[in-house]
Amino acid sequence: MARQLLQHCTKCKSWTLNRDCPHCDGTANAAAPMKWSPEDQRASIRRKMYDVESQEWLESLPELEKISDTRANSTEEE
Repeated sequence: MARQLLQHCTKCKSWTLNRDCPHCDGTANAAAPMKWSPEDQRASIRRKMYDVESQEWLESLPELEKISDTRANSTEEE
């Protein structure tokens, strides 16, 4: 049985309650992500899988604008 009832087909993008799409016989995945909990038992495994401690991962994150630049841009728009 699927973890969630509502499934979304990966091929034709239709919605179904089955694991296989009745329209195109494609596979259907859960329509929404699983719930997140701060007491996540598998968080350490996911951190290792995505290698979040590496420098490459850190450099791949987007950078936020400095607060002073944000304030300057907001005053210019007014």
